[in-house]
Amino acid sequence: MPGSAERILTTHTGSLPRPRALTRLFARRQRGEAVDPAELQAASRAAVQAIVPKQLSAGIDIPNDGEQGRESFVLYLRDRLTGLGGETHRGLFQDVASYPEFQEDLRASFAGKETASLTAHLPAALGEVNYVGDDAMAAECAEFRTALTQAGATGEAFLAAPSPGIVAAVVQNRHYDTDDAYLDALASALQHEYRAIIQAGFTLQLDCPDLALERHGAWQDRPLSDFLDFCERVVAAINRAIEGLPKDRIRLHVCWGNYEAPHDRDVPFEDIWPVIRQAKVGGFVLPFANPRHAHEHRVFRKAPLADDQILVAGVIDTLTNVVEHPEVIAERLERIAQSIGDARRLLAGTDCGFDTSAGRGRVSSDVVWAKLRSMAEGARLASDRLIKA
Repeated sequence: MPGSAERILTTHTGSLPRPRALTRLFARRQRGEAVDPAELQAASRAAVQAIVPKQLSAGIDIPNDGEQGRESFVLYLRDRLTGLGGETHRGLFQDVASYPEFQEDLRASFAGKETASLTAHLPAALGEVNYVGDDAMAAECAEFRTALTQAGATGEAFLAAPSPGIVAAVVQNRHYDTDDAYLDALASALQHEYRAIIQAGFTLQLDCPDLALERHGAWQDRPLSDFLDFCERVVAAINRAIEGLPKDRIRLHVCWGNYEAPHDRDVPFEDIWPVIRQAKVGGFVLPFANPRHAHEHRVFRKAPLADDQILVAGVIDTLTNVVEHPEVIAERLERIAQSIGDARRLLAGTDCGFDTSAGRGRVSSDVVWAKLRSMAEGARLASDRLIKA
């Protein structure tokens, strides 16, 4: 997963808009309605085959499968882990709870929409958690490889899997005596996915929004020190799960939540970076288009990346339908390159996924592709100034 000595490469963070028919199937299944597995599988496979050439056409150098076959970046695991059942829900994030008028507007904006949710109709861990998804993971990798071959893609590609910490936050523990025991069980289970992705020839992206998001979620009423202790335990669990895997094939994504809201209760990046950087990975995927965090790349001036690590910098906002101008993207990349000190270790990416739970995306599909094309052009402009000059 190195950068390029010739230009700034482009990638993104994972989920891309799903076809509406596929989204409806995922939403119905999450609500507990009957869905034909063969129909869902066929729709997912067709969506993956369609999404790969779209990425290449938009100028994406390192594509993925758009997470088309997953109802969300976490809850697809309901079919791959034992011990899950019942129904729970997540409480409000601190920034949303602080603005009751906004809260009502947000609720109204999703009224009547068929979506998968990360706050309602959630399972809990009611028994021992073990991984039983080997066949499903193998099929997912094979479908993606077929789509890449059909599209003529020959370069690097990635697949994502969630961290033990975000699974623990979404799928609440009702079985294990301690949170640490639950984290250990999840890490042992998820390492099967991590290894399968790398053994299939893909870069592994670890999705770890918990390392920032849960400060204003599950840990909002606790001291910062307690949250940082949680982060350290999650990073330690990740390191155990990826032990023996090639570091340069792993990148780790952190964000403060892919939802449009004030975000004025977000933990500062400088507070969490000393813990996050303990992860034994080859690079990080971080949001710097976000208007709450766009300035925080300056943290790298005092606490730099390791010499063998890269940064995928989010320069596209995944929550607005405004198409960023290529010059704006180039300027963002130039500023971030100054902070990390080497443009050859910088990749252009998105702040988060565009549709992290099916149907919950805020950006229209046609605008998504316009934004990605603009990102590719902005990366070209920045490359001309920073690398080719």
